[in-house]
Amino acid sequence: MKEKRRGMGMRLCMIQILLSYTISGCSDMPPEEIQVDDPFIEVQEATENSQENAEEIIEICVDLYKEAAEQNKIADLEMIRSIVNRLGENGYPAVDSRNQINMTEPEKVVEFCEKVDAQEEAEITILEVSYLGGFVKYDLHTKDGNVDVVRSYYKYENGNMKREVIGNYQAEYWNYTEEGYLMFSGVWFSEELYVLTLSGAEEHTALRVQPLDETYRVLSRKYLRPISFEQNNMFIVDWSEDDFGDLNFYDMYDILYPKVNGQYVPYVADDNLSVSAVYQIPKEEFESVIMKYFNIDSETLQSKTVYDSVDSTYEYKPRGFEEVEYPEYPYSEIVGFTENSDGTITLTANVVFPYAGDSKVYAHEVVVRPLEDGGVQYVSNRIIPSENNYRETWHTPRLTLEEWEELYGGE
Repeated sequence: MKEKRRGMGMRLCMIQILLSYTISGCSDMPPEEIQVDDPFIEVQEATENSQENAEEIIEICVDLYKEAAEQNKIADLEMIRSIVNRLGENGYPAVDSRNQINMTEPEKVVEFCEKVDAQEEAEITILEVSYLGGFVKYDLHTKDGNVDVVRSYYKYENGNMKREVIGNYQAEYWNYTEEGYLMFSGVWFSEELYVLTLSGAEEHTALRVQPLDETYRVLSRKYLRPISFEQNNMFIVDWSEDDFGDLNFYDMYDILYPKVNGQYVPYVADDNLSVSAVYQIPKEEFESVIMKYFNIDSETLQSKTVYDSVDSTYEYKPRGFEEVEYPEYPYSEIVGFTENSDGTITLTANVVFPYAGDSKVYAHEVVVRPLEDGGVQYVSNRIIPSENNYRETWHTPRLTLEEWEELYGGE
């Protein structure tokens, strides 16, 4: 059953905010546009200089891209690994765009970073292999402590590797972190983008330089990345099976429903921006999703949600425009784990946020319970206290009952 409630919120403001959202950042995502002065001459010079070793790099790996395309494995992790390793065998520092593969030739990158700190002159080429059938080529040059970046994106298509865009910028932020990440950012320019928009594009790059135990990455992909940080607070609040605290089970329902049912949540927001949809989900349907991943009884779950005991339904409101988030998120990177005597595993992870240039926003411990059928139950999350912890800036919580009533309850 579905209801619609009309709200009096700042609709036009929210629409403007949403229309202004473009995904900036590193890796496979398109960047945010920024107004800048005309850099046309610098772009032309960057284009000429970046061509020096491009043909050699393409020759090294084009056969692997051809093989990947023929086998429909462009985004396959092991295929990406073979490309990264091939580039490394030929002397190039290379890594994948999701930081799931150890960087090749990391000592060359460390040496370059040391020369940046020493304000010596040096240059290096670093390759970032994407999961979209191409790679980003970063040509870095440092002098007097400044770092100039030439960014070229090459894409494999129809048997050929072609450069799709090239741009340049001086790094406004540069940091080789204690956690072993090279992070830099700036506003880059390309001829194509400039002709269309008279603007540059903001980029935030995070490349793991130091190696990471493969077991840690496997555990991250299995237990943490499927949840991640988008529109949920599972890894940003303390909770446990004894006290679920402020864990939001409606957000968890949104994330876990596709994993249980193989399709997206059917209870969607209304097309009319001025109303909010309200659904009543049958008890068995709602609980079957949550209880597959949490050891929680009906009574406790009902106390953490809005439950109608007469109809035996859970009230559900899809996230609306007041609950949007800026589409830049961190990820948890496991740096240690302990297998406990009760069969659970305690995972220790750092929260890495490329958009903020921070390789450790905070650290947290997640306890999981692997199941015999290959599934998992999430047991607890605990933020590890530290004076260096930063607040999570990416998260927008769901409206409270009071906030929702203020927006929609008046009509």
